[in-house]
Amino acid sequence: MKETQSWNVQRNLTMLTDFYELTMANGYLQQGIGDRIAVFDMFFRKIPDEGGFAIFAGLEQLVDYLNNLEFTQQDLDYLCSKGIFSEEFLEYLKNFQFACDVWSVEEGTPIFPGEPVVIVKGPIIQAQLVETMVLLTINHQSLIATKASRIARAADGRPVMEFGSRRAQSYDAAILGARATYIGGCSSTACAIADREYGVPAVGTMAHSWVQLFDTEYEAFKKYAEIYPDNCTLLVDTYNVLKSGVPNAIRVFNEVLAPMGYRPKGIRIDSGDIAYLSKKARKLLDDAGYPDCTICASNSLDEYIIRDLLLQGAKLDSFGVGENMITSKSSPVFGGVYKLVAIENEDGTMTPKIKLSESIEKITTPDFKTFYRFYSRENGEAIADYVTLYDEVVDDSGEIEIFDPVAVWKKKKLTNIVAKKMLVPIFEKGRCVYTSPSLDAIKAYCADQLEHLWDEVKRFDNPHRYYVDLSPRLWEIKNRLLADHNEL
Repeated sequence: MKETQSWNVQRNLTMLTDFYELTMANGYLQQGIGDRIAVFDMFFRKIPDEGGFAIFAGLEQLVDYLNNLEFTQQDLDYLCSKGIFSEEFLEYLKNFQFACDVWSVEEGTPIFPGEPVVIVKGPIIQAQLVETMVLLTINHQSLIATKASRIARAADGRPVMEFGSRRAQSYDAAILGARATYIGGCSSTACAIADREYGVPAVGTMAHSWVQLFDTEYEAFKKYAEIYPDNCTLLVDTYNVLKSGVPNAIRVFNEVLAPMGYRPKGIRIDSGDIAYLSKKARKLLDDAGYPDCTICASNSLDEYIIRDLLLQGAKLDSFGVGENMITSKSSPVFGGVYKLVAIENEDGTMTPKIKLSESIEKITTPDFKTFYRFYSRENGEAIADYVTLYDEVVDDSGEIEIFDPVAVWKKKKLTNIVAKKMLVPIFEKGRCVYTSPSLDAIKAYCADQLEHLWDEVKRFDNPHRYYVDLSPRLWEIKNRLLADHNEL
């Protein structure tokens, strides 16, 4: 097992499945079709917060999980105790060897509803068993990275620190959530273990309890400055920001830091009317000769509050964001799903499969697929995504006509574009062929990809709908299956 990324690897998560995955897997084996090659897509239907895009995250942890699939004797004993699984199935699990092909978009990629962001192709018994962890891993981190991207963009270049560990819905959510916020654009985290495990820079100074412990606020600030003179940020709202907090901070800057040859790093305001308080605090600091002393705001912030604070002229240099980001409180579910889309025949051809529903958005797109992103050669902006059959080759040297797969009369002809295939191989016959980039590289890639999206797609309110279109061949297959089933 790997020495790094140890948080997931040190526990065996193979049994983190929905029970029906096990009953179906046993059934496949009993029916003699366990080795039938099937194709499953992971995709999502709705962007959190009614935004214009989501951020794909969690691939590194999915790779770790798939690399370490193993049913222990404890797992086998448990399954045996249920009294419903065959000896043949238990023996299969005892000797389990992952043998699927997996493709995925890369972490940090902006993604859109309806396109396959992870594809698993392999023996149906195996492709079915990994469903829960594929969804759990990608859904959670993509949700938090998407929320973090919104908040970081609202801060307009100012650092955003992730402060949500104590409000996350478990320690895994805190640790991996911190990782996801970094991908989405945050600068650092308060979660120390996320720094140790994943290299998300950990930051932090003091809480209100430090100030309360001492007889006076001035003494609390003085002692802290003496211990950390080169990184002195003081929490100034324990009693009164303007009457005591900032004046005491300035006094400590003058009496402790200045004689030692240090400049203060900043102050933090965690309550009250932050816009008003930051303006007054800024003037006090500037008048005292500390224009370089930064002001950080925290206290239940989100993208809308941050945007409003800046519109009100708040004098803020950074933000600490907790529960609203680490839980994606305003939109706490990333609706990724995992659906069977094709079965491979003995001659290597595919039989497409479709799921129908009374709800149009729940009708799946069948067959073994991939997708391309079209970029303008003129300005590099992403124009649309184009889902095709896996073996289709897109020729971007000439004109390509795209159309809305629902409102098929809406067509557009594209020229002077570059077509980039978005899915990359992750596993081949169960062997990992992908090396996860460093977290800093993923974060930089995400920031670069966002630069290629139209500003209209990045709006918080009523964003422009980015089109995900189907190739004519794929649309014909889907349309034919819809017609066939309607005749039943």
